[in-house]
Amino acid sequence: MRVAAHSPWRTPVRTTPQTPRPRPRPRSWRRLAGRLALILTAAIFGLSGTAWTPAGALAADPPGMAATVVPVPAHVESSAATFTLGGQARIYVQNDSPEATKIGEYLRGLLRPATGYALPIAAHSAGVSGGISLLLSGAGADLGDQGYRLEVTGTGVTLRANAPAGLFAGVQTLRQLLPAAIERRTVQPGPWTVPGGLITDRPRFQYRGAMLDVARHFFDVDAVKRYIDDLALYKINALHLHLSDDQGWRVQIDSWPRLAEYGGSTQVGGGPGGYYTKAQYREIVAHAQSRHITIVPEIDLPGHTNAALASYAELNCDGTAPPLYTGTGVGFSSLCISKEITYRFVEDVVRELAELTPGPYLHIGGDEAHATTDADYAAFMNRVLPIVAKYGKRAVGWNEVTKVGPPASTVPQYWGTGTTNASLAQAVQRGNKVVMSPANKTYMDMKYNASTPIGLTWAGYIEVRTAYDWDPATYMTGVPEAAVLGVEAPLWSETVKTLKDIEFMALPRMAAIAETGWSPQSARDWTGFRGRLATQGPRWDILGVNYYASQQIPWPGRGNLAAFRPVTVSSTEVDRLGAANANDGDTSTRWSSAYSDPQWIRIDLGSVQRIDRAVLRWETAYARAYRLQISDDGAGWRDLYATTTGDGGVDELTGLNGTGRYLRVNTTVRATGWGVSLYEIEVYAPSP
Repeated sequence: MRVAAHSPWRTPVRTTPQTPRPRPRPRSWRRLAGRLALILTAAIFGLSGTAWTPAGALAADPPGMAATVVPVPAHVESSAATFTLGGQARIYVQNDSPEATKIGEYLRGLLRPATGYALPIAAHSAGVSGGISLLLSGAGADLGDQGYRLEVTGTGVTLRANAPAGLFAGVQTLRQLLPAAIERRTVQPGPWTVPGGLITDRPRFQYRGAMLDVARHFFDVDAVKRYIDDLALYKINALHLHLSDDQGWRVQIDSWPRLAEYGGSTQVGGGPGGYYTKAQYREIVAHAQSRHITIVPEIDLPGHTNAALASYAELNCDGTAPPLYTGTGVGFSSLCISKEITYRFVEDVVRELAELTPGPYLHIGGDEAHATTDADYAAFMNRVLPIVAKYGKRAVGWNEVTKVGPPASTVPQYWGTGTTNASLAQAVQRGNKVVMSPANKTYMDMKYNASTPIGLTWAGYIEVRTAYDWDPATYMTGVPEAAVLGVEAPLWSETVKTLKDIEFMALPRMAAIAETGWSPQSARDWTGFRGRLATQGPRWDILGVNYYASQQIPWPGRGNLAAFRPVTVSSTEVDRLGAANANDGDTSTRWSSAYSDPQWIRIDLGSVQRIDRAVLRWETAYARAYRLQISDDGAGWRDLYATTTGDGGVDELTGLNGTGRYLRVNTTVRATGWGVSLYEIEVYAPSP
C-alpha cells in the first residue's frame, strides 16, 4: 500500500497486470431492455416439434409487462391497463381440476406473506373479477403442454394452459411481473400491481435442465430443495443429480447396502460425505414434482466408479477393493467388464433407482472411461442400455456413448468445447436427440473470471454473456434444431462445498441458460437480456440468494456504477479497441489510445453518484502519471486521486469520498512507447 501525494487516503492495492481470458482448451477430463423490435415470423419448435408462429411483434426493452421477465416470452402485447391485487382478491380455479387447485395453493403460498391477504381459492365461473384465474382450458393447442396464455386487464388476471406444467410456468411469469417485494415473508405495504397486456408463450426446447454433482461434495436434502426452488423461477424443468463418482456414492441401494454406507462415507478433501436414504430421495423427487421439475438420476458407468469398487471387492477384476478416494483426478477406475456380477450389480442399481424415480430418464454416465478399452466399453454399453430400457427408462449418457451406436431412444449429452463431433453427428443421423451442454458455455463450475474465488478454468472463463451468447441449434455441426432435445447446465463440485457456493456459481448464469432453452432465438438479444436480468437482482436479494453480481449487468443499487454507461475518449488507436471496451464488464477487451500524451477517458454515470472506490485495470500499456477526476457538469473537474509513479496492473483506489455525475481518467505521461490502454474501469458507491 502507498499513500496518495494529495490526500491521506489509502491507495492502490497492486496486483499483476491483467491478461486476456484464455481460450477454452481441451482437456481429457470435465469436472471437470436494448431493441428487440423483431417480428416473430420464424417457426418456433416446442414439445411436439410442430411449428408455431406468433401473430405479433416482440419489442425489446419490452414495454410494460415483459421488462422484468426472464426468460423473455415468445409473444407480448402490452396495454395501458394495470391490475392491482387487492385485499378481497381470490384465486379462481376450475372446480374439476385438482392440478389447477394445487398450483393455486402454491401461488397463494407465494403471495400471502408479503400481501397479508387471505387469497381464498374459489371455483371459477364466467364473469368473475378482481382476482387471478388459473384455467386448464382455452389456451390453444399450439402452446403444447408447457406453454401458457397470460392476460392482464384492469379487472383481473387470467392464466390459461393446456397442462399443469404450462400453468406452473405461467405462474412464474406472473410472479416476475409483480414487484420484487412480493418475495418477502412479512407483510409489506404494496401496492401489488401487474402491468396489463397479453403474453402468449411456449418453450423452444422440451428439455431445460440443470445438473448438480452431489458426489464430489455432498449436499443435504434442504440444499437440493432450495436449488430446485431457484431453478423453478426460470422455468427449468429437469434436475440431473450426479449420484455417484470416484469420491462418493450418494443414494441408498438396498441390495448393495455398502455402496451408500461405506462408499458414501467421504468426499473431496476427506470430509464426512453422506448419502440420501430412499425416503430422503423420494422427498427430493416429490419437491421437484411440486415445482414441475423432473429428477434425472445419474449413476456414472463404467468409469468414475471407485466408490463402488471400494465398497465391493468382487466388482474388481482382481478381487481386491481399492481404498476410498478423496482427490479430484478422473479416468483411473473401471468396473470389471468381463465379470457377470458386474451386470447383476448394474441391474440391481437400475431397478431400485427406476422404482424411486417417476421421470422418464435414467443417466448412465459413460464419460472419461479411460481405464476401459474401447472393446470393453462397447461390450458394457451393449449390455447396460437394454437393462435401462427393461425398467421403463430412457437412457441418457455423456456424448462418449455415441461411439457404440446406441438405440435412437438414447439421449447423448454433449459436454465438449468444440463444435464438431463425428460420432455425435452420426447418432443424430440415426435419430438420437441431443442435450446440449458445451462446457465452455454451460459449465457452471467454471470461474467467471480470474478473480472468482472458487471454480475451475479448463473450459475457459464463463461470464454471463458467454453463457448467453450461443444458439443450441447452430452450435454443433450436424446437430440441427430438430435434433436438439434441449439444454442443460452442469455444476460439478470439486470446489463447490455449500449451498452458497452453488448459488454463487449458478446465478446469474443459470438464468442465461434458461432463456437460451426457453425463448425463440429471434426474441433473444444480449442488451435486452441484461436489462431484464438486472431486475432479478432485488428479487434475489430478498430471497437471500447468494448470486454473483457480474459487472456485465447493471444491477440496481449495487455493482459497478460505470458498467455500460456512455463513454467518450480523447482518441482510439484502432476501431476494435474502442472506448466501450473499457466498461463492458469483459476483461478480455480493452480501450487503447493513440501514441501520444495527454489522453483521457470519460464516463457519464447517468446521475450524481457518491463514489467511494474505483478499480482501473491497465493493460501493459499503462499510464505513469494520471489523475482520477469527478465533475458535476463534465466541464469543471475535481481530483479524487493523482499519481506520478503508476506501475500498471490493477489500481484499486479506496476511500475516494467524491460526488458527481462524470468520472474521468486523465493521463499525462505514458509509461511505454504505446498509448494508454485499459481493460476495465469500475466505480463503486460506499457500502450500505
